[in-house]
Amino acid sequence: MDSIYRSAAGREHIHRWCTDRLDAWPVPHERSQVTANGALTHLVTAGSGPTTVVFVPGTNFNAAASLPLATAVTAAGHRLVMADVPGQPGLSSEKRTISGVRLPWYGTWLSEVLETAVAGPAVVIGHSFGAAIALSSPSPRIDRLVLVSPGGLGRLRLAPGLLAASAAWFMRPTPARSTRLLQAMLAPGHQPRAELVEWMTLVARHSRSSGAPGTADLPSRAVPRLVATGVHDTFLPPRRFAPVVRATLGTGLHVIPDAGHLVVEEHPDRLAALV
Repeated sequence: MDSIYRSAAGREHIHRWCTDRLDAWPVPHERSQVTANGALTHLVTAGSGPTTVVFVPGTNFNAAASLPLATAVTAAGHRLVMADVPGQPGLSSEKRTISGVRLPWYGTWLSEVLETAVAGPAVVIGHSFGAAIALSSPSPRIDRLVLVSPGGLGRLRLAPGLLAASAAWFMRPTPARSTRLLQAMLAPGHQPRAELVEWMTLVARHSRSSGAPGTADLPSRAVPRLVATGVHDTFLPPRRFAPVVRATLGTGLHVIPDAGHLVVEEHPDRLAALV
């Protein structure tokens, strides 16, 4: 099978890291597998409350790598469903061909996840690639979108420093190089979690990363959308990105201070409050 993983041993390393982190997460939760748009999909469900929040992570992230946000959302009194995106490293389908498909496929995938995992309306939080997927879903179950540093609205800015850090991390991954890459995606002075450094090192060693998501094909159904990004987002600098958001979505850009592209890491409580 054409796999995103470089070897069977590498797949096991990735799967073990994910399951170990979920096993250690103190928040009570359930794990399940569903098939959505033909792809095996791993779901984590936690918390309770009148509002259901569905989180779609970005490139190279998954539920196990997003536990700070998951903890904040459940602590705020919401039911949370997190889906590992097929074609990304994690516990969903490993078929590499999925990572090369266009956003409409992923939009349909998310719609089928929502039909399976959500009984009524849901707030969908998407980060980066996950936000592009959320934008592309026509599901009537989506009550509101919270789009964090969203892809799918235009070309990402690739600063020379970020390109250099990314190339070094991909060609010869080490914890030091993973740290430098993550620092480039955080606000100045912020340090990445040790677990996230370990994760990104495993990703580069054992999987094949996907490229940019392309442009979202917005469904005709109107859905309230809140778009947020960090003031130091190196991919989507607010000064350049705000006019794009206004032109494509007809809304303003909520800029979060003291944050970069990885707002989900830096300020999970602020994002939970946006629900």
